[in-house]
Amino acid sequence: MPGAIQQPVPEIKNLGDGTSQPENKRKIVCFSDFDGTIFMQDTGHVLFDNHGCGSERREVLDEQIKTGERSFRDVSEEMWGSLNVPFEDGFRMMEKTLEIDPAFQQFHQFCIANEIPFNVISAGLKPVLRRVLDTFLGEEASSHIEIVANEAQISADGSTWKPIWRHDTELGHDKALSITEARREAELVCEDGTIPLVVFIGDGVSDLPAAREADVLFARRGLRLEEYCVEHAIKYIPFDTFADIQREIERIRREDAQKTGGKGMPAGFNPRANMWRRMSSKNVVPRFVLMSPTKEEKMFLWPEAFSEVHENAAAAAAMQQTSLTGAA
Repeated sequence: MPGAIQQPVPEIKNLGDGTSQPENKRKIVCFSDFDGTIFMQDTGHVLFDNHGCGSERREVLDEQIKTGERSFRDVSEEMWGSLNVPFEDGFRMMEKTLEIDPAFQQFHQFCIANEIPFNVISAGLKPVLRRVLDTFLGEEASSHIEIVANEAQISADGSTWKPIWRHDTELGHDKALSITEARREAELVCEDGTIPLVVFIGDGVSDLPAAREADVLFARRGLRLEEYCVEHAIKYIPFDTFADIQREIERIRREDAQKTGGKGMPAGFNPRANMWRRMSSKNVVPRFVLMSPTKEEKMFLWPEAFSEVHENAAAAAAMQQTSLTGAA
């Protein structure tokens, strides 16, 4: 690579632009996680295990996130900072290791043909994700996918890998905020008064902040997001490959056409709208989040509530210590 990769954090642009979708169809906008969803492996893990801290240290760091000992952002900075490999060398390792979902390319062509915006939303690094998509899909097909992820500074010799976080939060990238912004954007361009249908596709608990802003949730079968949905009675659609997702979206489109009789959607029609936001509202479900047996869910669902619990616990501990000291 001729020089360091250093790009400013971009604004979200036209993520929800569904203006060109057929008049008698509800506007559909798709968002998908990247690692473990579009690709079966995690791009960061491939790099860390082979060119950075190694798998054993990475597993220790992952556990620190789950227990709440350290934030996702803090741990991620250590992982990315452990890399010492030029971008091209690191990418060659990813190219040899990564496996794409066998039906994703066909699904992506389906989205292009039906003018359904498809966006990647990820806690990873945008330069890495873009290069992977360009290689596995081809640059022309890849150009139809907007990537909402963190930017990066990567030195030419590979001695420095530094994330440029999208948001100043413990997660670094507030996926829920990104989808909320895209939803507003999509609603603005829907001149017929319809409400866009926001679809989210994921695999892990870290996808829940974005999932709670979606109207339809797809969870990869057998992984942590599905387990979590089952445990907490959250409605979702399981999938094995993107072929399952394509069939379901085609069904939704047929339902819309039948209900409207080809005359356009009535204003505000969207039977799934707000379902996930109601189900996961902080006012509605604080109990199971704050009483969760693990801290993994607290961290990813409501980092502000998670921080509040820690602050309250710290304050209580300080008061107890003061009381004991006074008694002595």
